[in-house]
Amino acid sequence: MAAPATSPPASANLRRIVAASLIGTTVEWYDFFLYGSAAALVFNKLFFPGSDPLVGTLLSFLTYAVGFTARPLGALVFGHYGDRLGRKKLLVLSLLLMGGATFAIGLLPTHATVGTAAPVLLTALRLVQGFALGGEWGGAVLLVSEHGDARRRGFWASWPQTGAPAGQLLATGVLSVMTALLSDAAFTSWGWRVPFLLSGVLVIVGLWVRLSVDESPVFRAALARAEARRAEGAALEKMPLVAVLRHHWRDVLIAMGARMAENISYYVITAFVLVYATSHTGLSQQTALNAVLIASALHFAVIPAWGALSDRIGRRPVYLLGAAGVGVWAFPFFALVDSHHFGPLLLAVSVGLVFHGAMYAPQAAFFAEMFATRMRYSGASIGAQFSSVAAGAPAPLIATALLADYDSPTPIALYVIAAALLTLLAVGVARETRSRDLTAVDGNAVEGNAVAGEGRTAGPDGGASSAGPSGGA
Repeated sequence: MAAPATSPPASANLRRIVAASLIGTTVEWYDFFLYGSAAALVFNKLFFPGSDPLVGTLLSFLTYAVGFTARPLGALVFGHYGDRLGRKKLLVLSLLLMGGATFAIGLLPTHATVGTAAPVLLTALRLVQGFALGGEWGGAVLLVSEHGDARRRGFWASWPQTGAPAGQLLATGVLSVMTALLSDAAFTSWGWRVPFLLSGVLVIVGLWVRLSVDESPVFRAALARAEARRAEGAALEKMPLVAVLRHHWRDVLIAMGARMAENISYYVITAFVLVYATSHTGLSQQTALNAVLIASALHFAVIPAWGALSDRIGRRPVYLLGAAGVGVWAFPFFALVDSHHFGPLLLAVSVGLVFHGAMYAPQAAFFAEMFATRMRYSGASIGAQFSSVAAGAPAPLIATALLADYDSPTPIALYVIAAALLTLLAVGVARETRSRDLTAVDGNAVEGNAVAGEGRTAGPDGGASSAGPSGGA
């Protein structure tokens, strides 16, 4: 028989788990986005001097993209040990790695002090950031997904997702305050370091909260079943990565395709727009930062609403709406930014992030529901992070290069539309997962055979109905 579903945790306990995941992801995304904003505003001057301003920005974004290349490695390592040892331990480690790297960036000497060693050290610390974030996302969303009430999984699992706009809000807000209080010379000289050094305080808070939560009950039950099978003399479990590629390769490809429009649109809307608004339309850094700041607050607010809607109508319809929305909005987005006024710029970024939220909100539950418990951390992380190398990593770089070559936003808008079409195709061929029971979606990776009840979804009465071949391991 399928493992019985775990009863929903007490609301106070669930809120504590959600808060721990949200605070941890906020700190991690603060660190990651702070680098992106600094890359757009000052790193080109501090670490790549002597270049043409736009070329310097390209080199700065290149180190930004390097962080994404380390995310798949983080997904593999953290996914493997997260599926073997548990979600909580790996989440603590990821927070320490990310916070330590960000704090160290705040202490880095610049090119004027140590020459070419400065960008080398910056790139190395960026790699550590990417490695840590590659392992963070999967663990954070799974900890909530596996604790929460299945009927509201989309809503509860969307809260760790709000860590992205919260981190963006915090990073942009701190930078905005610093640029408002300091002269350009003071900010370039030392003011940019303050937001990075503040990460040390945030990490302490995040660790205190994250250490207070319990391990996922779904994982503990799956681990107990695996240990019981070993005690009975069953063969050793295959590595989670091997099991994912054997049983869930289709779901990994779907997750990768689903991430294309979500990742590309986000970094164009929040990171590249700082370059475009300041270098192409002549708006001030403060104006561009304020637009992203306010829009990020709206983004934070709409994500739980989109997550709740995915509990009512399904993950796929909400995701498809978001992908179509960012594609349709691509040309109006740049037309509004080209108005040279704050109001249209704010509208452009805000609407873009509302559509992005429709993809990002159901993503946590959607990806978690695709994979079996003992390979869920690996599967969700691999699907999410491998796509970031092709999507989020080069997005600001490609957008900046297209702007340099064509001096027009049209190729950039077409780039976003192409990503939207790819995501529409990937999500369009996926199966709906909203009713899937995470305790029933549990595979026997030991022998490669499905356990009884695997790949079934919970019916309205708590029974099971077939979920199709994509449902289980």
